Amino acid sequence: MIRILLLLRSSSGALDRVFRVFVPVLLLGLLNGCSSLGYYSQLGEGQLQLLRARTPVEQVIADPATDDKLRSHLQQSQRARVFASEHLKLPDNRSYRVYADIGRPYVVWNVFATPEFSLDPLTHCFPIAGCVAYRGYYSQGRARGEAAVRKLEGMDVYIGGVEAYSTLGWFDDPILNSMVGWGDERLATVIFHELAHQRFYVQDDTAFNESFATFVEQEGTRQWRAFRGLPVQAAEGVKQRDQFVALVLATRERLKALYAQPLKAEAMRAAKQAEFERMRGEYRRMRDGEWGGVGRFDAWVNAPMNNAKLLPFGLYDQWVPAFAALFAEVGGDWEAFYRRVEELGKLTANQRQSALKTLAARPL
Repeated sequence: MIRILLLLRSSSGALDRVFRVFVPVLLLGLLNGCSSLGYYSQLGEGQLQLLRARTPVEQVIADPATDDKLRSHLQQSQRARVFASEHLKLPDNRSYRVYADIGRPYVVWNVFATPEFSLDPLTHCFPIAGCVAYRGYYSQGRARGEAAVRKLEGMDVYIGGVEAYSTLGWFDDPILNSMVGWGDERLATVIFHELAHQRFYVQDDTAFNESFATFVEQEGTRQWRAFRGLPVQAAEGVKQRDQFVALVLATRERLKALYAQPLKAEAMRAAKQAEFERMRGEYRRMRDGEWGGVGRFDAWVNAPMNNAKLLPFGLYDQWVPAFAALFAEVGGDWEAFYRRVEELGKLTANQRQSALKTLAARPL
C-alpha cells in the first residue's frame, strides 16, 4: 500500500482556496534534486480529487439510490472500523468512515526501480513522509512515463496498482470504490493496515513501516474472525500466500548474494535469469504438489521478471516475524505492543534493524 503524504491540513470549508493558493507556493519552496513541480502538482491534484469525492458512509448507506451490494459492504466495513478502534486500539477518527468513488480501479500506481544488478531501490524523499522506495502517480499514463525514463537509464522497473493508501492521519482517509470489490474481510484487513500507519510511522524506513502494518493487518484479521465466531484463519489460502512470499524472499536473498560476486555483466545477467527460472520451477512444484494444482499466483510468476518486481515483497513482509515475536512477548496486549514498537522507532536505523533481526530469530 502506498503512503503518499500531502503537505498540509486544512478544514473542508477552506479546502479549495488552500489548494489553489497555498499549495503551489509551498511546493515551489520544497522542490529538491529528486522531485519536480510537475510531480508535486499531480500529487496535489489527485489528493484534492479524492477529498472532494468523500461522503460520510452513513449517508451513502441511507441513500435509497445506493446499490444494495455496496450498501452491504459499507455496513460490514463500519463494523470492522469499530472493531479496529475498540479491540485493536487503532486510531478512532473519521478515516474509513467516509466513502469516495474515484471512477477507476486503482487510486495510485507505484513505480519501483532498482539497478540491473542490485535489489537496492531507487528512493524518493518527501516532506514529512521521509524517503520511500517508490514513486506514486494518480495517473497510470504518468506512471508509465516515469517507468520509461527509468528503463532508458538501464534500471529494472515495475509498476503496481494500489487500491488504497494512508495520509497518516493528515486527512480523513476514505473507503474507495477500488476497495469494495474485494469482499468484506479483505476490506476489513486493509482498514486495519492503513490505520496501523496512522498509529505509528517512522520516516525513511519503508520496510519497518510496511512490515508493522502488515502484522497488524494479519493479527487483526485473525482476531476479527474469532470475534465473529469464524475459524481463526482461512487456513489454506493464508498458508499458500505465506509460502509464496517465503519463496520470493528466498529468491531475493540468493540474488543479493549473486550481485555481490565479481562477475562480468553478461555472466551476471545469465545467472540472474537462472535465479528467476529457479523461482518459477520451485513455484510450479509447490503448486502442482502440495497445493493440488491451485495456481493463484500463475499470472504474476509467468509474467516478465526483474529485481524491481520482487522489491515490494521485501518491503511489506521482511520484518513481520519480528513483530509477531514482539506481540507474543507482550502477551498479546495491543497497547503494550505499540509502546514497544514506538521504542524501536526511536532507535537509529542500524540499531532498529539489529533489534528486529534478534526478534525475528526467536521461536513463537
